Amino acid sequence: MAFATMGDESGGELNAEINMVPFIDVMLVLLVIFIVTAPLLTHSVKLQLPRASSSVDQSQERPVRVSIDASGKVWWGGEAVDLDTLRLRVAEEARREPVPELQIRADRSTPYEQLARVMSIAAKGGLSRIGFLTDPSQEQ
Repeated sequence: MAFATMGDESGGELNAEINMVPFIDVMLVLLVIFIVTAPLLTHSVKLQLPRASSSVDQSQERPVRVSIDASGKVWWGGEAVDLDTLRLRVAEEARREPVPELQIRADRSTPYEQLARVMSIAAKGGLSRIGFLTDPSQEQ
């Protein structure tokens, strides 16, 4: 900022120097604030988090397994089915008590549209629990 004073003997020239005192004051105030608040940020809350185990599911219910190959063909238990047959089988399985889980195994290059179509048929048919089967040995 430039300031000029009325009683200046320099001939009325502007002062082109930046006054650093206000900036230093602001920095010192911020430094004091951070020094005071820093110990408050290290306060931690002790929580007892649940432990998870990765054991194989040994439930008695038999899941429904559907596979989709790279060409988009749907397989129900090793048998190729079309979408109308899939709707009928999903509705039949949804009437079981308890309602089983649908496990979908899809090829890596399966079109997403076909996967979404199978999931939609399952949800509309009454199988709301949907899981995906993967092969961890083929991860890249």
